[in-house]
Amino acid sequence: MKGAKTPIHAVAMWVRRQPPKVKAFLAVVSGIAALVFLRLVVHDHDNLFVAAEAVHALGISVLIFKLTKEKTCAGLSLKSQELTAIFLAVRLYCSFVMEFDIHTLLDSATLVTTLWVIYMIRFPLKSSYMDDKDNFKSYYVLLPCAVLSLLIHPTTQHHIFNRILWAFCVYLEAVSVLPQLRVMQNTKIVEPFTAHYVFALGVARFLSCAHWILQVLDTHGRLLTTLGYGLWPSMVLLSEIVQTFILADFCYYYVKSLVGGQLVLRLPSGVV
Repeated sequence: MKGAKTPIHAVAMWVRRQPPKVKAFLAVVSGIAALVFLRLVVHDHDNLFVAAEAVHALGISVLIFKLTKEKTCAGLSLKSQELTAIFLAVRLYCSFVMEFDIHTLLDSATLVTTLWVIYMIRFPLKSSYMDDKDNFKSYYVLLPCAVLSLLIHPTTQHHIFNRILWAFCVYLEAVSVLPQLRVMQNTKIVEPFTAHYVFALGVARFLSCAHWILQVLDTHGRLLTTLGYGLWPSMVLLSEIVQTFILADFCYYYVKSLVGGQLVLRLPSGVV
């Protein structure tokens, strides 16, 4: 005799039966509800950015465990890790020359661990690297981000070179996960540690997005003017929103898989 379904499982099944437009609406409502909750609970919204970095670091810790204990890098995208290292290195440089703070220290630690992951994939665990599945061309994101940073960048008093680099790392961060999503799209089956890592990225990017949105609300829009004028302030917010929604679909199936008690995440066609 089948056990009674839990309320969470029943809700998940109901959401699954809804058409795409209803799912999109529910996702937006859920996001707004989460923002309201964070605004009420977290009084210093700068802590959200620190929390985002901490969750990202936690995700990388999961990767480190996978690489050291399981001795395999199957399912991981080397290109995503390289793109992550690039935007972290650029952002670290900008932090040193423009505004040194706690974010600089967090980025330094994240960059070091990301470089270690790249080393492990390229050398000790190269035999398990799924090169044929990691077929997203890096220049598909590098070139557009470079061109966009030349056209739209901060209008602060810093040197033009540093302002362009700042814009480049903002744009690249928003899309750096695309190669990893392509790998999962190609394999359709995502093992637990990789799924935990990508979910951590999704949570981290939502917290980062929430940080910016709540800061704009708290300052009644004055934060946007401190970033400069023109299209740049809008592009910062858009980049944060884009990188959140890129991972939203995967995060939904991740939570659904956990609720269903599945250790291995199986993605249906068309996801990510």
